[in-house]
Amino acid sequence: MSELKNWGRLIPLVAIFCGSLVIAEVLASKIIHFGPFVVPAGVIAYSVTFLMTDTIEEVWGKEVAKRVVLAGFLSLVVVFFLILVAVYWPHPAFWTNQEAYKSILGMGKGALRITVASIVAYLISQYHDVWCFNFWRKLTKGKHLWLRNNASTIQSQLIDSVIFILIAFTGVMSVLPLIIGQWVAKIIIAAVDTPFIYGLVKWVGPRVVKD
Repeated sequence: MSELKNWGRLIPLVAIFCGSLVIAEVLASKIIHFGPFVVPAGVIAYSVTFLMTDTIEEVWGKEVAKRVVLAGFLSLVVVFFLILVAVYWPHPAFWTNQEAYKSILGMGKGALRITVASIVAYLISQYHDVWCFNFWRKLTKGKHLWLRNNASTIQSQLIDSVIFILIAFTGVMSVLPLIIGQWVAKIIIAAVDTPFIYGLVKWVGPRVVKD
């Protein structure tokens, strides 16, 4: 019965993961201040995805977490296609917000490069996060959840920031400040989310996959 409850609670975690991932792509079209740094507005939403995969892997194991990452990738592809259709569907002459609409939905100038950058960075960093979390779980013998949560997320977020910024902005603007800014912001968010992963794991229930 407890395992059935656990599997039932996987669904909202996957929903939060996919929802946060998709909205992070949309929110990223705005740049915000994070202390002395400038980062995409989607940084918090995207950081939530790592919290979800770490929680899922802690309870259901790495194979389920990897499938969730794949589900997120499929969500991005579907959403990108639907946005593309909506943006380029012919509109009446009285509707004059086309360029603003394209810009907000990430279809403005340089959109393809940024989209490719985000997808490549997503796949590599998320799969690394799953691997790294599992590595630290084995090393700590299932103890110190805070350590593997932060260690895997901090490393993976660095990979994500480096890949995304290099692909999206090399030759366009100075990449080093952007990489540092994004990574510092993500480190802070990773530290803040530590109590949340303990709460989520307790809410879900006992680990389903046996070591």
